[in-house]
Amino acid sequence: MQWSDEGLVLGARRLGETGVVLELMTAAHGRHLGLVHGGRSRRMQPVLQPGNRVRAVWRARLDDGLGSFAVEPLDSAAARLIGSRLALYGLAHAAALLRLLPERDPHPGLYEAARVLIDHLADAAIAPPLMVRFELAVLAELGFGLDLSACAATGSNAYLAYVSPKSGRAVSAAAGEPWRDRLLALPDFLVAREAGGTGATPTARTVRQGFTLTGYFLDQHVWAPRGLAPPEARERFVALGTADAG
Repeated sequence: MQWSDEGLVLGARRLGETGVVLELMTAAHGRHLGLVHGGRSRRMQPVLQPGNRVRAVWRARLDDGLGSFAVEPLDSAAARLIGSRLALYGLAHAAALLRLLPERDPHPGLYEAARVLIDHLADAAIAPPLMVRFELAVLAELGFGLDLSACAATGSNAYLAYVSPKSGRAVSAAAGEPWRDRLLALPDFLVAREAGGTGATPTARTVRQGFTLTGYFLDQHVWAPRGLAPPEARERFVALGTADAG
């Protein structure tokens, strides 16, 4: 068995004296593990840092075996991100989200979203709202996507302002007003212009609203059922990324 693909390094753990088991999020083969012989060498250690993009060839005797990777670097994102706490927490959180996916289950759209996110993790203005969208994408890939296209009560797509915590569907400002204390805020940067969105640049306040929204559904459908707590890396990323929120 053999295939070649590009992938993002999620992490690596030691195996024996010189090898590592590498975990990649690949474009066409999903989250995949493989042994890298000599992965702890001086030449390979910088290549196998989380966030880096590599070209990988996977080989195994049997399709369900661990197999081995031969990798070569394509983009050394880790070197660019090492000086940013926001980026490092974001990278750790993104990797944790991708580990929620079943192994070897292809998610090409999510792979591309992860690439874009990693490219912008050091940008404090772009990374936080991108992470909100990435969390929404992970929820959708896991089967818990939110429907933000129209009001659950009226069917209209005008002036969407809330999300129902029960259905995960959007609610308009007028329909949701009597129950606003029971609904989750829908930040305007997630609302299309034709649905009442302003197209305004995300602010610290609206980004925090976005993380409150995605965090609720991640905990409801993903973390709590698996006995997991919200990752500390996420909490630190949110704190740094919304530091100006009032």
